[in-house]
Amino acid sequence: MESVPEHTVDKLAETGKKAGKSGKNSDGKATGKFICKTICQYSKEPVSDEDMKKLMEIADGYGRVKNYVYSRYSGIASLSKLYPGYTVQNEMTKSGLRSSMGLPSVYFYLAIFDALGDIKSQWTRTKNKVLGLIGKNEGFSEEEKHYLRFVLRVGNAFEAVMNRQLIKLPAALEKKYQELAEQVDEDKLQRYLCRQVRKYHVRLHTEENLGFSAAERAYRYENHGIYLAVKEKRKRIFVPLTDNHAYLCQIYVKLYPQEKRVVLHVPVKTAVKAREDFVHPVGIALGMYTMLTTDGGNSYGEELGDYQIRYAEWMQEQTRCYNQNRENNPGRKKYTAKKQRLTEQMHSYINHELNRFLEMEKPKTVYMAKLPKPRGGGMNRKNRKINYSVSMWQRGYIRSRLEQKCRERGVEIRDVWGKDIGNMCSYCGEMGKKKDGEFVCESCGFSIEEKVNTARNVLKRGMEGKRVTGDGNEI
Repeated sequence: MESVPEHTVDKLAETGKKAGKSGKNSDGKATGKFICKTICQYSKEPVSDEDMKKLMEIADGYGRVKNYVYSRYSGIASLSKLYPGYTVQNEMTKSGLRSSMGLPSVYFYLAIFDALGDIKSQWTRTKNKVLGLIGKNEGFSEEEKHYLRFVLRVGNAFEAVMNRQLIKLPAALEKKYQELAEQVDEDKLQRYLCRQVRKYHVRLHTEENLGFSAAERAYRYENHGIYLAVKEKRKRIFVPLTDNHAYLCQIYVKLYPQEKRVVLHVPVKTAVKAREDFVHPVGIALGMYTMLTTDGGNSYGEELGDYQIRYAEWMQEQTRCYNQNRENNPGRKKYTAKKQRLTEQMHSYINHELNRFLEMEKPKTVYMAKLPKPRGGGMNRKNRKINYSVSMWQRGYIRSRLEQKCRERGVEIRDVWGKDIGNMCSYCGEMGKKKDGEFVCESCGFSIEEKVNTARNVLKRGMEGKRVTGDGNEI
């Protein structure tokens, strides 16, 4: 399913407030911890063509505003306007764009700040990319790397360098900057930084306008549904919902015009339900064909490989057909719809198996190996089906859903150092060999299923404290 922008929960429904104040779990034990989760509400009946057209007008205007902000404020010259963003808001108000589009202000300003959030995230990705390149550049001394990292992390310094202006910082930072600048060639490093940023920074643009955010003033829950504001003054359209829950927060309205339905994505705060019977430390090993295996030998998600292979084969066939008929291709609507169905089926299976894992194993702490980042190249040139299957591996989704479900239950996830963890014997600690899904230790003769061996090593390293910090370093 398409990702939804993150939103801040302003208020909760009355029932949510009561649950939040109590902060108790199912056993009556106070936790005092809360998490934010996104729930979905679905339209009960097909939305009429007239009402869908009105909602699509809002979505189209919302997307046009975002693209306008992207084009005008994604560049280097606008860095000073991004924080806190009121300069952009004022300039957009004076531009007259809202009046010319007829878009209600409640949507117009949300679109502006939604786009600003995307731009800030893009700048963060650009800086992280350049930081990675600096660390790998053997031509720089440690002093030069330190200077470049300082400039990237201090907003005022970065903005001045990008715009080729004099760097002016508060007294405490100015002293530190001067100490670093005296040891390096400032002009050379600043020109390097400008080149790399201009090379990797991307101006955002959105083509698909099938959703929009809505603040509390743009809707109200009533009569087992929701009333949404449209372009017509003092007019709202009614969408009946499958549930009767009402919320007071910023929501995201996702439109499916072909299916004549609407899905509301609502962020809510929920109390962490720590379970007293969740007491075991568990080591797990993730796999592409069996989703995860525990140190006790239990497997969950054994059909994941079938889902991924079926998905990969379909994707490969669709790509081949599309490339052969590129000029006369009638469109991608059916392709997109089926791709979404297959993805949702796979994600539904993953969530079901993760729930089963947590209920069966009852872990207090889950240890898992820190997986390396996906690499480009190095693919199997002889077997393209393997390439497609690997590319479809849902490990990022599995990890994010496992983290969310663990947070909801008060379970802690810890990453352990993963080097050679699958090649080490979990019995004696010596290196062994893997063949046909089995691990065999040549030193002690120990033999076991390879994923179980890996999971046992994960648990052992976790209990010994050989964990990984957020920056990837071992502790």
